[in-house]
Amino acid sequence: MNSQYYIDLANKYSAHNYHPLDVVIERGKGVWVYDVDGKKYLDCLAAYSAVNQGHGHPAIMAAAVAQMERIPLTSRAFRNDQMGPFLQELCELTGYEMALPMNTGAEAVETAVKAARKWGYKVKKVARDQAEIIVCDGNFHGRTTTIVGFSSEAQYREDFGPFTPGFISVPYGDAAALEAAITPNTVAFLFEPIQGEGGVVLPPDGFLQAAHAICQRHNVLFVADEIQTGLGRTGKLFACDHEGVRPDMVIIGKALGGGFYPVSAVLSDQPVLGLFRPGDHGSTFGGNPLGAAVARAALKVLVDEELIGRSAELGEYFKGRLQRIESPHIKEVRGRGLFIGVELQVPARHFCEALRDRGMLCKETHEKVIRFAPPLVITKEEIDWAMSQIEPVLMAA
Repeated sequence: MNSQYYIDLANKYSAHNYHPLDVVIERGKGVWVYDVDGKKYLDCLAAYSAVNQGHGHPAIMAAAVAQMERIPLTSRAFRNDQMGPFLQELCELTGYEMALPMNTGAEAVETAVKAARKWGYKVKKVARDQAEIIVCDGNFHGRTTTIVGFSSEAQYREDFGPFTPGFISVPYGDAAALEAAITPNTVAFLFEPIQGEGGVVLPPDGFLQAAHAICQRHNVLFVADEIQTGLGRTGKLFACDHEGVRPDMVIIGKALGGGFYPVSAVLSDQPVLGLFRPGDHGSTFGGNPLGAAVARAALKVLVDEELIGRSAELGEYFKGRLQRIESPHIKEVRGRGLFIGVELQVPARHFCEALRDRGMLCKETHEKVIRFAPPLVITKEEIDWAMSQIEPVLMAA
């Protein structure tokens, strides 16, 4: 069966909620993937940062297979021998007292919203059902109805209302606007330290420190969505580490599953996550033994292979090479670590398709930005090969 066969099947039977590049991947290893026609591609998207450790990492594979041979699922009705060690290792690595495991990033964001509201009522003593959470224009925290309800992207909201109240949006990176929006009912400020889906948008230098100080001053939880930016993507464990701030809650996912299984979590300390009682929140699959075993291996690979440092070093090299391209199409190159956006003066889709034809996979976001975010196991030589494809494409008329 060739690629067109599978494309036609998907177009016929799937709801058309994505506009993927027409490449049908059947296998992958490290930073390389192969389509059903046998063509090889350098993956420069890493499944939106879910494959930081590379495709098919053997250590994560071994952990997954070993656990599947024992027991993959127990549900939270019972205990298993993987969740406790996973949470211990996660908390020791990140410096938080507690973690609440879920599956997808959006589930973890919903969990953080519930935790922040409960903290607001139980600790801050906000009047019942009056809690407010401040978010940022241009945010992307997921696709649930609550989350799209506080998106500033019109298409994400269109025809999906009515929406959950209690969210106030301010301009991204504007500390004065954040402080002005705080009321006695404000329980949390939810933000991305770098807006990935928004176009790899970085806030002004010092914004995270200023926002953190404002939240501390007003007794507001500082909640970082590090689903894409966390676990080494930006050259630090968390993107917030670049400004030396410690959020009250951190939301993680994607790379926590090592590209094998959806695993997410909310990290915080006992005064926040300790407020949950049995029955307040849950998930049949959250903390399941397969997911926990995979996540343990995924974290170990990040640390043992020093992938966070590699992201910092190779990200600077990759970004520097991109910044030296003298193309009339390029408006700006920005990013941290191996999380890089190239904003163009023109729509980016055509360039992504041209790169695909040359054996390199990346994807446009917000129409005019190409996001380059390869697995953190990429080598300098592979970046050099990528640049030999990127430069002529971006220089073309």
